[in-house]
Amino acid sequence: MNLQFPYGFSANGWTAQTSLATHVADMIEQLLLTSPGERVNRPTFGTGTAQLVFAGISDSLAAAQQQIIQASLQQWLSDLIKVQAVTVTSEESTLNIVVQYIILQTQQQQTQQVSFGVSA
Repeated sequence: MNLQFPYGFSANGWTAQTSLATHVADMIEQLLLTSPGERVNRPTFGTGTAQLVFAGISDSLAAAQQQIIQASLQQWLSDLIKVQAVTVTSEESTLNIVVQYIILQTQQQQTQQVSFGVSA
């Protein structure tokens, strides 16, 4: 079952569902927005990327975060996706993240882009 994120209800009052591609994209977004320690039952879930808004964004920080994101995607979503590439770049006060992946069930290639920072 692919639940809609954020959680909601359909017109008939049931739990709203979405497509597999949208569900996977939502899960990647949740992983990026969650900091380790935020979830009680999954203390290692997350990347801490959202906290970088308060850090001085640099090329070295972007490279380190790229490795963290790649490892987190493989740890938490390897049963759903095969990560092709993760690119993290810093431009002024913005961190841009591009995740290229293949959904294992459909073999569909997807690209998801997320930006964090002042102009995000």
